[in-house]
Amino acid sequence: MSMPFLTPRVVGSIVNAYIICPRKAWLMSRQIFPDEDYVYLHLGRLIQEQSYSREKKEIHLEHLRIDLVRKEGETLVIAEVKKSSRGKEAARMQLAFYLYELKTMSIEAKGELLFPEERRREEMILDEKWMKKIEETKEKIENLIQHELPPPPKYSSYCNKCAYGEFCWA
Repeated sequence: MSMPFLTPRVVGSIVNAYIICPRKAWLMSRQIFPDEDYVYLHLGRLIQEQSYSREKKEIHLEHLRIDLVRKEGETLVIAEVKKSSRGKEAARMQLAFYLYELKTMSIEAKGELLFPEERRREEMILDEKWMKKIEETKEKIENLIQHELPPPPKYSSYCNKCAYGEFCWA
């Protein structure tokens, strides 16, 4: 008889991973970490550390790990820093997730996606459409991570630069 798996809390990185690859999200939910020596992981961390040096870096609030936080007048602005806009849809969902979770804590904020290498910035406001998308996505992720086994690997263009590549394709 197998023990039921306790559902971990959905976090921003799992939301991002789920949009790109549900298998990656399942692996992350089980604390199965990718190859830490993978060059693209180091590059992403370096870009995040060296960009936007005047702003408050990574804030931890309960289960949230927000890259940057600042005030614009009375408005709280949270930002997610990404290496490139290649995974922009996943980054948008991650940022919307943070805004949604903050709202459930009675914290109103607006968001920004930052792509320092491309010198691009994209604003985000949490509206009803985004709230509905987040609620649906959280439910899908919670269902996914209840499964005992990960979904089978499915090749996509992201696989070439994924730190889980050997886990899926070796």
